[in-house]
Amino acid sequence: MKIFRFSRKQLCIPYALFLICFVVLPLAVIVYYAFTDGSGRFTLENLLSFFTNGNTIGTLCYSIVVAAVVTVVCLVVAYPVAYVLARSGLKRGPVLLMLFILPMWINFTLRVTALKEILTLLEGNLSLHPFLNTVIAMTYDFLPFMIMPLYTTLLQLDKSLLEAASDLGAGPAAVFFRVTLPLSMPGVVSGITMTFLPAMTNYVILDMIYNSTYIMGSLIGSYFNIYDWHNGSMISLILFAVICVVSIITGGGDQNDAKNRGAVL
Repeated sequence: MKIFRFSRKQLCIPYALFLICFVVLPLAVIVYYAFTDGSGRFTLENLLSFFTNGNTIGTLCYSIVVAAVVTVVCLVVAYPVAYVLARSGLKRGPVLLMLFILPMWINFTLRVTALKEILTLLEGNLSLHPFLNTVIAMTYDFLPFMIMPLYTTLLQLDKSLLEAASDLGAGPAAVFFRVTLPLSMPGVVSGITMTFLPAMTNYVILDMIYNSTYIMGSLIGSYFNIYDWHNGSMISLILFAVICVVSIITGGGDQNDAKNRGAVL
């Protein structure tokens, strides 16, 4: 009896069909609408309109600033947490890590609604600025995405390298900055990517808390809501290009960079 076996190329067919139907074709539709007008003729007017409209440029800059600040805050908070959980030898480290991840299991709407009530209370008592509330809300939402890659990377560090650095006379600070930090850069880069890119486009939090249109995602949605698919598609395409550039910059050679820095030993 002959047994039929799938080759690797055949096993790729379902995934290839998925990419074509849900990635390539929608992207092609966006490109078509971005470079055409209402009559279907090719035009660059939508592109020029984006760079000459102060509202769109301001929204893009605001989105980048918000994403950058949220990413920095998440990194500053997450690195010590991940370091303690991974390197302190705590027997219940995984349990403590679960406590940071557990809020993500709760329904997103419930979490944001509860956070809105807390921020409203704090804003009434402390006169918090809306931008600060935005950073707090997004940090709360994206912090686990920064902790997880950092924790995984720090947990896999070779302890013998740290011991060797100490034996050679390096103090705790030197060991951290010359060994631990360089070797943990893949986790840092991964965490930055997983935080910066979603924070730049995630308008749901602001929409639920402030009903704001400052983030690029909500601006795109506003164009599609008024059936202006051409400008909405162009903004989507520009944002997609920005995300690709950021991904290339943060994702290129992070493993080799960590190895090269660790080779200082």
